[in-house]
Amino acid sequence: MKICRYDNNRLGIVEGDEVLDVSKALSVIPRPGWPIPQGDPLILNFKRVLAAAKKFAPRAKRKPLAKVRLRAPVPNPGKIIGAPINYNDHIAESVKDPGIAHGRTNIQKGIGDWGLFLKASSSLIGFGEEIRLRWPERRNDHEVELALVIGRRGNKIPKEKALGHVCAYSIGLDMTVRGPELQCFRKSIDTYSVLGPWLVTADEIGDPNDLDLSIMVNGELRQNSNTKFLVYNVERLIEFASAMYTLHPGDIIMTGTPAGVSPVKPGDLLHAYVQGVGESDIRIAPAYA
Repeated sequence: MKICRYDNNRLGIVEGDEVLDVSKALSVIPRPGWPIPQGDPLILNFKRVLAAAKKFAPRAKRKPLAKVRLRAPVPNPGKIIGAPINYNDHIAESVKDPGIAHGRTNIQKGIGDWGLFLKASSSLIGFGEEIRLRWPERRNDHEVELALVIGRRGNKIPKEKALGHVCAYSIGLDMTVRGPELQCFRKSIDTYSVLGPWLVTADEIGDPNDLDLSIMVNGELRQNSNTKFLVYNVERLIEFASAMYTLHPGDIIMTGTPAGVSPVKPGDLLHAYVQGVGESDIRIAPAYA
């Protein structure tokens, strides 16, 4: 099932080129007390919401997908986890291109030595919004990735049980300002984390470690690879992340980007694709506002 959040926080099921308005299903989410529990409320109650959505779907109002504004399908992630240099070809291009590495000498050591990084949840938008470059005079790169949405709390999760903690998959764009600063600083700018265009429930993705992914900029193919080339595959990445952080429902893991990262500029149109998830456009806004 494909689940989206659209317009003014409506909940939809995506069927073909239409969206079914199943917002009534949100009524099964309990009103939180204080303090608010860890985790995104939708994902904390994902199974109940899906069951209610299926119930309302036959009588739901339909709207053309092209007529709705797609928002980030997980609006309140506790954390967005990034995986640096998790494709060997991206490691190779980072060594060759000084604009990516900025003089760092440990690029070739790989993700096991680099570890992970966190992105601010305030940086998150959906594909129906626009990316706004904070420093357009600096190099701003696109990075297309498979994104995982954690559905069940876990700590020190063994890789053999890792996929049982994933409730959905999505397309992630890890937008990046290049420079010498820490990754969390350069990657946490408003609008620099894109998720969507919807969630695809985990049961619809057979093997997350064998999915094509790509991105085009103004019709030109820039990145084109497959998740089978991940250095740390999906299960190993979840194991690695949960060794350091407790994972909560709604947490997002961006699995890393392949070779082909390149600069974008105001006005560019990005077209991202992940096999089994879908594809969507997003534009770089003319100016930051």
